[in-house]
Amino acid sequence: MADVFHVGTRKGLFTYRKTGGGWRAGPPAFLGENVVNVLTDPRDGTMYASLRMGHFGPKMRRSSDGGASWEDIPYPRFAKEPSPMEMPSSAEGFAEYMAYQEERKKGPSVDTIWILAAGGSDEPGVIWAGTMPGGLFKSEDRGDSWSLCEPLWSVPQREKWMGGGADLPGIHSIHVDPSDSSKLTLGVSCGGVWKSDDGGASWRQAGQGLRAAFMPPEMAYDPTTQDPHRLAPCAADPNTVWCQHHNGVFLSRDGAETFEEITDIKPSVFGFAVASHPDKPDTAWLVPGIKDEQRVPVDGRFVVNRTDDGGATWRAQANGLPPQSAWDLVYRHGLDIDETGERLVMGSTTGNLWVTEDGGERWTCVSSFLPPIAAVAWG
Repeated sequence: MADVFHVGTRKGLFTYRKTGGGWRAGPPAFLGENVVNVLTDPRDGTMYASLRMGHFGPKMRRSSDGGASWEDIPYPRFAKEPSPMEMPSSAEGFAEYMAYQEERKKGPSVDTIWILAAGGSDEPGVIWAGTMPGGLFKSEDRGDSWSLCEPLWSVPQREKWMGGGADLPGIHSIHVDPSDSSKLTLGVSCGGVWKSDDGGASWRQAGQGLRAAFMPPEMAYDPTTQDPHRLAPCAADPNTVWCQHHNGVFLSRDGAETFEEITDIKPSVFGFAVASHPDKPDTAWLVPGIKDEQRVPVDGRFVVNRTDDGGATWRAQANGLPPQSAWDLVYRHGLDIDETGERLVMGSTTGNLWVTEDGGERWTCVSSFLPPIAAVAWG
């Protein structure tokens, strides 16, 4: 059990460690830089961080000493995407820089590295990256080089993919089956659920039963235009997959091939984050809110919903959370659970950070002064 978790924010990466006095953060890494996602590889402890630098594009960093030091590594790029270029210090260089920016616009080019995932235990060095605009990239050498998964990029259904809250479609969930690393499951906003049984050599559309209320009625169940905000398989039972969708909560018992909608959840079925218990497939946590234009807690009451019976019943867990007038939003990667199934960390767009060590029965506010939080991760 690792007594450490990482928090990716709009202004840097913060690492918290448990001490006698509670959870404490050391000096931030990449202060002032937008950290989109962070991964600690469970196979060798290597840490990876993806950054989004606005006009300067995406960046990747790697640490082999638990975050004490970091090195720049290449970020995933399309074959025809120009090599990255920093802001120049001369007028001549500036003209070259502007030409580089125009070339990037011709695309495709990686806008955001939205999710990082480690390969299977039998694939040392393999790292997967999901990006906007919906590209899946693979590294076989701990991020020293990347290659685009061409079979997924060329699926004909891609013509229907579209952005959800962003302008571009994006891959936000990548899950490698722990018993068979050749089996992959992806969540795409908006492009639905995709599966591969051969390590990415071929792909098929999954996610039958998901419902998109934002589409015309005759297209509501089209699996290609779904917006699954987050997929959360149970580690001990990968066939059980929880899905927080833009239009509700769904549960699969066949590895995300098909889903059933769960409708009786108060105060709402909208949200972004979902966590699945690593050993108990019927147990999951959601962070409900109001969708679309508002995207805040219902009536300003911030709660976490928990089920222990596969979604038949839910109870709001709010002990230690703000009782009223709280407008926190938790992004897709803003909720994470550790291997014990009892400790969760949660961060919000207003910079609030909470930890629970008893499955959500009581939450402790670790910080109320962080920059907006995009991602949290144990390890």
